[in-house]
Amino acid sequence: MRHRSVADLMTPTAVAVQPGTPFKEIARLLDEYGITAVPVVDEAHRPIGVVSEADLLRRHTAKDGPSTAEAMMSSPVVVARPSWTAVEAARVMERHRVKRLPVVDSDGQLIGVLSRSDLLQLFLRRDRAIQEEIVEDVVTRILRLSPAALHIDVEEGRVTLSGTLPSKNLAPVFVRLCEDVDGVVEVVDRLTYDDEEAAAEPSGRAGVTVEGHGPRPAEDATATPEA
Repeated sequence: MRHRSVADLMTPTAVAVQPGTPFKEIARLLDEYGITAVPVVDEAHRPIGVVSEADLLRRHTAKDGPSTAEAMMSSPVVVARPSWTAVEAARVMERHRVKRLPVVDSDGQLIGVLSRSDLLQLFLRRDRAIQEEIVEDVVTRILRLSPAALHIDVEEGRVTLSGTLPSKNLAPVFVRLCEDVDGVVEVVDRLTYDDEEAAAEPSGRAGVTVEGHGPRPAEDATATPEA
């Protein structure tokens, strides 16, 4: 089961600014490219900060100090690696309370930007693609079960599992694996289990069955033998 990586989701860097880039040039770039923030890079193209619309508005309201990228940027910058999963990137965003992450290569050079809107693309996956991944990867390859015994229904990212598993112990594993599939919003468990059905079967009556006479209770060991 392959999770989408930061490299799959990021926007390749189309624009970055230098520390000395002035206020109006940054504002023009944000408007031209339809973005809300721009990375600030040094001479080696390594990110050293980010200037957002909020930073520009803050500077415009304060009207004090220099109006360069270096003076307005948020720093130090929190970066992501292209090999990270979307979940790893989302956790870093949440922990540092940022809306975007510059993505850097092994040399620390800027190669892209990952935003919250990029992460939301995961939940726009087609239901059919989610269903196919669950059947092929989770059911067949990982759990080694027959898809014929299970039904996977996906609607707007909501996965409903029904059918019969060989054991109830597999259910939480199955649900968790489905939850980990990119694009899944919720998993509903309506599964049944072979082992529960076996436990519910009657165990038979005590006593000895005599042909033609039905069950006969076992003899009482305390009964007085016939004379």
